[in-house]
Amino acid sequence: MVLSIFVLTLYSCLNDTDDSIKLLKKIVATSADGNSATTLFTYNENKIVSIDGVEKHVDFTYADGLISKTVTLNKTNQLLETIEYTYVVGQLVRTKSLDNYMINYIHNSDGTVSYEKLAINSGNQEVKMYHGILYFQNENFIKDERILDNTASGVLSKYSVSFDYDSKHNPLYNVLGYKKLLDYNEGISSNNSLISTVIASVSKDDQIISSAKFYKKTFTYDLDNYPKEEISENEKTVYLKSQYFY
Repeated sequence: MVLSIFVLTLYSCLNDTDDSIKLLKKIVATSADGNSATTLFTYNENKIVSIDGVEKHVDFTYADGLISKTVTLNKTNQLLETIEYTYVVGQLVRTKSLDNYMINYIHNSDGTVSYEKLAINSGNQEVKMYHGILYFQNENFIKDERILDNTASGVLSKYSVSFDYDSKHNPLYNVLGYKKLLDYNEGISSNNSLISTVIASVSKDDQIISSAKFYKKTFTYDLDNYPKEEISENEKTVYLKSQYFY
């Protein structure tokens, strides 16, 4: 959700000569007070080269047709984060942020993906943060259920986020290898997320405290069923309207 300006999705890895296939070139997001921010996308054929926004710039590296590395520059503090992706037979099995964290994935026979996230501390030791299961349906990422592992003794903390979609083209799904990036959540789906539901619960001594939040978006589309405008209905969202250019 934080990456919704950076991360959107495309429709399928089809032939670039197909006139119906579009590549997202620019997003212009406008806030409630009228300020705007532009994000630019550059490509080499159907390989994404970079995403350049107001706050961050991301460079992508490929190996064997798969995204093997991203380097993100935070323009505010000039810090760099490098994330490396490891695959086995075309399936993502590890996401590693150098000197920060690592996510291991297991692809199950029922189509779900089990995962665990480990923090890497200053002593280069791995500390388990949480584990969970990712669910998919109709080429869409529909749910992430996780249990936190770094809680106090006797405390069970759960978190889930689920997504409802339209039936239109998500404008980054055509990018080669993009839909493999499981850490990009709904950004890897074939359609556009309309509603995100976040549920958190903490239980201790037979008492359960839970909360639910809903994040809604509405779209208008062009004649090819790609988004041309997005309106956010969330009161805390910085950018209320986004326009898409191809």
